[in-house]
Amino acid sequence: MRAHELAKELGLNSKEFLKKMKEMNFPVKSHLSIIDDDTAEIIRHELKDLKEKEIQENVLEVDFPITVKDFAVKVGKKPSEVMQMFLKKGKFFSINQNLEKDIASEFARQLGFTLTEKPLLEEELTKEAVTDKKNLLPRAPVVTLMGHIDHGKTTLLDFIRKSKLVDKESGGITQHIGAYQVKTSKGKITFIDTPGHETFTAMRARGADITDIVILVVAADDGVKPQTEEAISHAKAAEVPIVVAINKMDKSTAQPDIVKQKLSKLDLAPEDWGGKTITVGVSAKTGEGVDKLLESILLEAELLELKADFKRPALGVVLEAKLSRGLGPVATVIVQQGTLRVGDVVVCGFSWGKVRALRDDRGNNLKEAYPSFALEVVGLQDLPSSGDTFFVVPTEKEAQDIIRRRSQASKKEVKSPARHVRLENLYEKIKTEELKQFRLIIKADTYGTLEAIEDVLNKIELKEIQIQILHKSIGPVNLSDVVLADASDALIVGFKVDLEPAVSKKAQDKEIQIKTYQIIYELIADIKAALEGMLAPDVKRVFLGRARVKKVFKLSKFGIIAGCVVEKGKIARNSPCNLLRGQDKVFSGKVQSLKRVKDDVREVQEGFECGIGIGFDDIKEDDRIEVFQEEITTRRIDI
Repeated sequence: MRAHELAKELGLNSKEFLKKMKEMNFPVKSHLSIIDDDTAEIIRHELKDLKEKEIQENVLEVDFPITVKDFAVKVGKKPSEVMQMFLKKGKFFSINQNLEKDIASEFARQLGFTLTEKPLLEEELTKEAVTDKKNLLPRAPVVTLMGHIDHGKTTLLDFIRKSKLVDKESGGITQHIGAYQVKTSKGKITFIDTPGHETFTAMRARGADITDIVILVVAADDGVKPQTEEAISHAKAAEVPIVVAINKMDKSTAQPDIVKQKLSKLDLAPEDWGGKTITVGVSAKTGEGVDKLLESILLEAELLELKADFKRPALGVVLEAKLSRGLGPVATVIVQQGTLRVGDVVVCGFSWGKVRALRDDRGNNLKEAYPSFALEVVGLQDLPSSGDTFFVVPTEKEAQDIIRRRSQASKKEVKSPARHVRLENLYEKIKTEELKQFRLIIKADTYGTLEAIEDVLNKIELKEIQIQILHKSIGPVNLSDVVLADASDALIVGFKVDLEPAVSKKAQDKEIQIKTYQIIYELIADIKAALEGMLAPDVKRVFLGRARVKKVFKLSKFGIIAGCVVEKGKIARNSPCNLLRGQDKVFSGKVQSLKRVKDDVREVQEGFECGIGIGFDDIKEDDRIEVFQEEITTRRIDI
């Protein structure tokens, strides 16, 4: 064929084609030069690779969706030319119509470009990665108290707040917001006064991991209660250090040793019993042990080496929000990174605003707030939700653009496949998310049954998968279980138990699977079957045959083909193979093509010659190709 004919086939004019031939050192002198079929095939292959490389290098950053007009500007074409190009492909778009990402990317490739989506401003501003470690400074720990409702959590918080206020001047001791900071001789501590562990975990489910340390409050005269066990499970699931405050030590009925004994059974062995859990006896009434508790918190914080970037734009989490008659929407926030200042433009969820005022927990006005500081923010346009991330943006226009984009995205949202683990989708989640833990919440009718189920599960030892029981207790499945499952991607399993009112709807809304059973064998059988589905099968390779390379051919249509003689066994098409050179393995792949003379064949027996293609170019004479067959065995769990 003539050079100009090949150029036309490749979508190039003669001048462009000849220029590329010169760059690639092909002996093509003019557009009338004759090119043989094999050379033409090589040129096609080389130009295809060159074009792909150019496409990969010509990267354009755009915002999606993009209009036809903006797309044309980006690729350096007139809008009319682009619209004509779409029409030839049977697609009609007006000049101001939005192009979806896949369509824009496809046509950009045809024009020699790779489209990438510009990083969203909000993604850049909410990154916690620190670019300059010089900006890192120590910050105060953020602490949440948890425990049974009557064990003195609020009383202990009140005593700490009244005795350790950062500033004892104006404002008295009236707590203004649900979080505050106290000052000790060894440093500051920020406390969050949450209603309970469900709130703590619900916020974590939204990505709001704001707590550094959990203080578990247990009454010395009442011991560990079901709600205490729930709190422990929630804190452990969050992988947050736990410090135990054994409260009401002033009472004559106090029995701290019994509390410690129970804690040890829950994997919270006290330090003075040879464990790793800090336990401090306190009295919220008299103040006994409170100073030691605060010292223990700061000691734990020191081990965590808590630091933050004080110089970046502020980033944090909304704890709660309310409407104030005189001030409008008011949000209580914790600053996690950066410094928040009056006058900053902030975005919180679907709300934005310019900060008009910052107030501490007693209503004092502030000009700025640093990491780990809890305060009220005045100036938002609307009420944000608890757990929303807030962050500072450069301008009001950019804040409005982010809100507009979020609103449009929320309208487009459709119900997606179940995002939480289910017995039926374990294998799928392993492949897509590399799930390595099977998390369970177990509820049963009696402690005996609970222990029996746990014993069976503990006997399962698998390298690939860790079975993690997040929480176990007797009694019906409650809302706290659903909240924990939502935050931790866990499955709830119940044996001879009911569901509390509203649990079914909550679980359905959060796409949490709850499986209940009346026969323990069925429960174990279901879990066993699900786990077996998670296991990668055993693959055993059995030697099939070996061929020695006598000559190497380069064919225009098939690439590199090894002319071989089968020395042992047989060679089968599509079988796994290794290419050996001396004692070294230089390639592993599959037998992609297998020929006898000119015919495609399925296999070639020992003693016969054949042509083998394995998709590898660097084959040399005297190399050996060893071929295997794979025996796949499904793995079983013995319980």
